[in-house]
Amino acid sequence: MKKFKLGELFCGPGGLAWGAMNADVPGMKIEHAWANDYDKDTCETYTYNICPNAPKSVYCEDVHTLDIGKLGAIDALAFGFPCNDFSVVGEQLGFKGKFGPLYSYGIQVLKKYQPKWFLAENVGGIKSANEGSAFKRIQQDMIDAGYKIYPNLYHFEDYGIPQARHRMIIVGIRNDLPYEFKVPSSKLYKTKTCKEAIENPPISKDAHNNEQTKQSPQVIERLKYIKPGQNAFTANLPLELQLKVKGAKISQIYKRLDPTRPSYTITGSGGGGTHVYHWAENRALTNRERARLQTFPDDFIFQGSKESVRKQIGMAVPAQGAKIIFEAILKTFAGIPYESIDASIKE
Repeated sequence: MKKFKLGELFCGPGGLAWGAMNADVPGMKIEHAWANDYDKDTCETYTYNICPNAPKSVYCEDVHTLDIGKLGAIDALAFGFPCNDFSVVGEQLGFKGKFGPLYSYGIQVLKKYQPKWFLAENVGGIKSANEGSAFKRIQQDMIDAGYKIYPNLYHFEDYGIPQARHRMIIVGIRNDLPYEFKVPSSKLYKTKTCKEAIENPPISKDAHNNEQTKQSPQVIERLKYIKPGQNAFTANLPLELQLKVKGAKISQIYKRLDPTRPSYTITGSGGGGTHVYHWAENRALTNRERARLQTFPDDFIFQGSKESVRKQIGMAVPAQGAKIIFEAILKTFAGIPYESIDASIKE
């Protein structure tokens, strides 16, 4: 059995880690080595679900002050570096913003430990941040660290994930290794609707993280007028229920899911009507339902308050989507052919 010891920066609650640990390729296995995140609840969720017997392997501290030298040798690195400054929402500060340069800590780990491969994840908007210069810089730094890189904008809904979520994922393989990664094809996967994901199988009454959000009478009344797929601005609302919003009208405000399609993107926010709303019932989704749309299994238990859990779920990588990509990496190293597509970045 060929085993890869995996380190993670910005590990989040464990979407990437779950995908890595559950990747199923004969003769190949990915094992947890260490992880880092700065949020206490997030670290507790990760530890509880990924490495309950090795809590000291999760370093809950700010990456700016993290001693990279203490982390230990690894065969692989995953880092979903914070995307705040590369997202299409916000000021798009890129390298000038507080979070922009955080990817560079991943580069430091690559240079120090020289793992055989890595997986880096960010929002699709990173491709156009700083008029494209940010993404070019990040790729060049990865190449300079000694890696062949394979960037691709994954549309996770094409891979059977019940959510429209578009993420830039860069796979890197160390220069001295004879392997060439190919982006796994989405042709093998059937579109999965949000209704299928939430209802099949039914969520048990005693499921963790399944508390319902209390809706105000006004919100319940507003939702009565919003049809599946509509939001507070496209629905025909009575004057007293219309939102008094100036400027941008975000399309996800009080938006109901369309039960015939994958969900729209789950985010970490939750105020002002952004909880994600049920297609039929006059309520927001529970965290467990949101976790279903992020393809976490029901026995993956999130730690912290309801608000903290909502943020953790929204910031995660879809667990099953991560599994697909990690399996493609393992097949690459095992020499097992798989259906693939050209690794150019699709729009």
